[in-house]
Amino acid sequence: MALSLNGVSVTSADGSSRDLASDNGSVLLIVNVASQCGFTKQYAGLQQLHERYGKQGLKVIGFPCNDFGAQEPGTIEEIKTFCSTNYGVSFELMSKVASDAAPFDTLTQAEPAGPIAWNFEKFLVGKDGGVIARFKSGVEPESSELTTAIETALAA
Repeated sequence: MALSLNGVSVTSADGSSRDLASDNGSVLLIVNVASQCGFTKQYAGLQQLHERYGKQGLKVIGFPCNDFGAQEPGTIEEIKTFCSTNYGVSFELMSKVASDAAPFDTLTQAEPAGPIAWNFEKFLVGKDGGVIARFKSGVEPESSELTTAIETALAA
């Protein structure tokens, strides 16, 4: 059986708790994000994925993380303002988390297992809550590698 996010509880930007099983039926792209990183420009590509595939069932979810180079020092309100002002972000941003906290404590157990190496690692989760794939920071959101995996997951 594949590793699953069902039963994993996360905290929304407004402080409310949510079980990721509530997203079953959707394909999730979960990303650890940071506003002062060399990969920060990927916010634009993540927003494009949200717009392109959202109606088909993709949910892009960003989890701000300050673990790598202290590149996400702001409050969640500052982060949301930065993202919407600079990148037009309308996909969901959650509360700040550590790279070894939920949901990443579960996601990093999926193959290839191991800790997150840097900001903007991406995890693709299927409609059943099972972890499908992991993409390192250098994989651009618009890359064929990632879009093909998203399209395959949406069609499943």
